[in-house]
Amino acid sequence: MTKKILIADDDINIIASLKFVLADEGFDILAVTTPEAALASVKNQAVDLVLLDMNFQHDTTSGAEGISLVSAITSLELNIPIIVMTGWATIDIAVEAMQAGAKDFIQKPWKNERMLSAIANQLAIVQSDKKAQRLSQQNQLLTSQSHPSNRQGIIAQSPVMQKLLSTLDDLAQSEMSILLTGDNGTGKSMLASYVHQVSNRAKHSFVPVNMGAIPESLFESEMFGHVKGAFTDAKESRVGRFEMAEQGTLFLDELANIPFAQQAKLLRVLEEQKFEAVGSSKSLQANVRIISATNSDLLADIKNSQFREDLYYRLNTIELRVPSLNERIEDIPALAEHFLLQFSTKYHRTLPQLTDEAVLALQQYQWPGNIRELSHLMERVLFTCKKACIDADDLMLKVSEDNGESLDDPSLSLEAIERKVLIKRLAFFQGNATETAKSLGLSRSGYYRRLSKYELV
Repeated sequence: MTKKILIADDDINIIASLKFVLADEGFDILAVTTPEAALASVKNQAVDLVLLDMNFQHDTTSGAEGISLVSAITSLELNIPIIVMTGWATIDIAVEAMQAGAKDFIQKPWKNERMLSAIANQLAIVQSDKKAQRLSQQNQLLTSQSHPSNRQGIIAQSPVMQKLLSTLDDLAQSEMSILLTGDNGTGKSMLASYVHQVSNRAKHSFVPVNMGAIPESLFESEMFGHVKGAFTDAKESRVGRFEMAEQGTLFLDELANIPFAQQAKLLRVLEEQKFEAVGSSKSLQANVRIISATNSDLLADIKNSQFREDLYYRLNTIELRVPSLNERIEDIPALAEHFLLQFSTKYHRTLPQLTDEAVLALQQYQWPGNIRELSHLMERVLFTCKKACIDADDLMLKVSEDNGESLDDPSLSLEAIERKVLIKRLAFFQGNATETAKSLGLSRSGYYRRLSKYELV
């Protein structure tokens, strides 16, 4: 991406010389001749570096104007490096400028090699600082899941999964947006991460975001970031998810739960590939690949005026359905053994074996909770079964007509009942989280807190 350098100097000959040198190096140049214009420029547009003279009046050599301008730009906390230009006899002014916030100085008459080296160094430092900030905030997200980095790490022996992975391998080499649909717990987030890992963007960040877990009032701040002082609690600037995923992949999970009022703002960013942090008028580039996922019927949501049709078509250049676990029974034995090994290693327990009868029972079960339910079962049975071999009875799978969904069992705890109600109500509304929350008398954030509590998301 082309870097923009602001030149502030009242000598048009100096500006012309700098433009000649810097434009030849591929920089985008913005030139002004007054401190006021320089300060307005950094406030109103994205600038990557400022190159300024210390004196703006021909009858003074004090450098006071330059030092004042350096202080004013630094106080904005925009993380823009400033390089000052000063004459041979005014090194002391350069030192004052450095104390005021400048990062380097160049003596006049300058040598092109020295100037280009100073600019390159400062731009590299800023890039490194931004990357560190993005990584720091990314580590605070719920991104600790271990996802495979290649196809060999994915358990997919069934024909339906082999076909899906082949399609994803091809799509990964493109830039098109992908919409993954399917039931909860089928592994959509894992597949989104896989596409990123085998794409040309793999060297950059994969940033997942649960769209339903973001309060509507914080949507713009979370997605686009905010600058210090943008609102009451904005005590420091924050990088948004779009900037965090710059040149990488942004995964929008639970897509259907984006508040309708905010959908237009997301659509604008996707169409223009630009956004502004809250409290800032500067446009930033949005060079990200979008992968989305939902278990909702978006076409029905569009018909019910709950989801924008134009946003739907912007996000689903191609739409792929992830099969439920009961559609890929060939994968169940390997998945079960994988989870047993994973949890036995985690808890330092002896690895038990599944009998043929246990494997058959697993393959005959309907798995309403899909892969997530299988994972939980293997973790539980590791503790409840004290034998070297796990038999069908040890699995305690309920295969009654309602698949164990009855609430009449007097042994059920309040939490168990609440979890079952959530599952049944979500199934009744065909995965529509908004309608499910409304039917239970819950706010959207309260609903998602419960889903998270019972590991249903």
